[in-house]
Amino acid sequence: MTSVRWEQFAAAAPAIAEAGRALLYQYGVGLGFLATLRADGAPRLHPVCPVVTEGGLFVFVIDRSPKLRDLRRDPRFALHAMPPEHVDDEFVVNGRVEPVTDDALEARVLATYLAQGTTSEDHTLFELLVERALHVPYGPRPSPPLAHHRWQAR
Repeated sequence: MTSVRWEQFAAAAPAIAEAGRALLYQYGVGLGFLATLRADGAPRLHPVCPVVTEGGLFVFVIDRSPKLRDLRRDPRFALHAMPPEHVDDEFVVNGRVEPVTDDALEARVLATYLAQGTTSEDHTLFELLVERALHVPYGPRPSPPLAHHRWQAR
């Protein structure tokens, strides 16, 4: 399956990308849950602070974290935005990660990351390349989903 950078996804599906970015940043800093696969194939879920900048979607992974081993072994991921406080809107992207090896790009992403109030220590930077995205808006609680907006890279 094709994996694309955030900017390509946003150009192809601007409404989904805009809604997704709003959900990722609804609390000021990027917040979401990153799902990876353990060596035994079981899912692993961790909160992360994704950052959308430089045309990409990035995440810093602490070097001692089990998810670093997961992503080095199997680059597949799912990133789900934190749930909003008053509605049940959902946003998730799936795809593959690539480690960032460009030191200048890493420095610019880190500067944006720190400027939004997050912190980092010994870490590895990954770019999350998007294969699929889903945005599900809801009405006021209790409410069923109003729609399922899907996008897939071609």
